[in-house]
Amino acid sequence: MKSLGIEDSAQIHAAFLAYMDLTEVRHWKEVSCLKSSELQVVLLEAQEKDGGPVHTVLPLPDHQAITHNTIRCVLDRGFPMLLCAVASDSTLVYQKVCDGLVTPEPPAGPFQDVGRQHRKRKHHPQ
Repeated sequence: MKSLGIEDSAQIHAAFLAYMDLTEVRHWKEVSCLKSSELQVVLLEAQEKDGGPVHTVLPLPDHQAITHNTIRCVLDRGFPMLLCAVASDSTLVYQKVCDGLVTPEPPAGPFQDVGRQHRKRKHHPQ
């Protein structure tokens, strides 16, 4: 990653941690590093599954500001975008960024509301 010529060592470190997480923990496929000359950052491209869509990952240290122009530049690459915020303790948080409004997926798992019945409270006269 250092050979890409990016001078921001904090962003390179964030990209390295995201790369390791995607390859070793999440087992994403075809993870590669590339330089965005316009933004002067390291971007990652990867597939979550074999044959799945390519995602562009923008890893940034959590203290680094991000602009609408930065997001637009990454989205204009034509792939779904993941913003990866990297905390100082190496915690990674991924956020999917979409071009425009997207209907959210319904909740799943134990938080799903499955016809919950509401009981009326009994009124106790005093």
